[in-house]
Amino acid sequence: MFTNKVVLISGGTGSFGIEMLKFLVKTKVKEIRILSRDEKKQEDLRRSIKDNRVNYIIGDVRDYSSVLSCTRKVDFVFQAAALKQVPTCEFFPLEAYKTNVLGTSNIIDASIENKVKKIVILSTDKAVYPINAMGISKAMMEKVAIAKARENELKKIKTSICITRYGNVMFSRGSLIPFLINRIKKNETLTLTDPSMTRFLMSLDDSVNLVKEAFLRGKNGDIYIQKAPATNIHNIAKCLLKIFNKKNKISIIGPRHGEKTHESLCSSEEMSKAINLKKYFRIPA
Repeated sequence: MFTNKVVLISGGTGSFGIEMLKFLVKTKVKEIRILSRDEKKQEDLRRSIKDNRVNYIIGDVRDYSSVLSCTRKVDFVFQAAALKQVPTCEFFPLEAYKTNVLGTSNIIDASIENKVKKIVILSTDKAVYPINAMGISKAMMEKVAIAKARENELKKIKTSICITRYGNVMFSRGSLIPFLINRIKKNETLTLTDPSMTRFLMSLDDSVNLVKEAFLRGKNGDIYIQKAPATNIHNIAKCLLKIFNKKNKISIIGPRHGEKTHESLCSSEEMSKAINLKKYFRIPA
């Protein structure tokens, strides 16, 4: 499916981008473009994955001219660029809007102008019944993507747009599990916000497989969601202590700004039209 194709991963030095890149270099892809703002992360990735089909581009999805340039002659786009830390977005909501909403809109518009065949956009469970700036920006991002997908259908534009919605990706950069492991190794107290707080969990491999599923089977405006197990963060901490055979103290510090006690992968309204695909739900536009 990627043979002799050109692929762009925006936000390509993040956890998903790296895993997707590892998958793509095993295919007969013609070129992989990595778009991100951080030259240090690009240099680290360049040294880690040595493949002359990978081209690194310093740029920002907020800058339309940058996005327009790097989508030229691209077949497929995976849009993973985002501000995703909940407290950060709470303190800087306009920045979340600029990256998550306007940045994604730029990716879509540039892809349409350059006749990209398909875009898969990464979203989050925090977009469902959102209470924080990050979730609200991602919910708006989904609405923008679906509206543009419908417009493409009406205008018979061939660029197809799909969305994938995630729970918490285990071991992704900035997530709970690496944070706790780091404190366990340093024999520090494990700080938890609320022990009853639950989160949906999926692996990095799951995140790539979900995107591949949406890429292969998704229709214009679809949202693809993986059915994921959930547990509370106290259980996660206890499991890690058992794995590392440690007895670090656990301290409860209270929820951070904007955090929900329980997340939802899909709204009840969406479930009324959801199509059950065994491992996934497909929500048509």
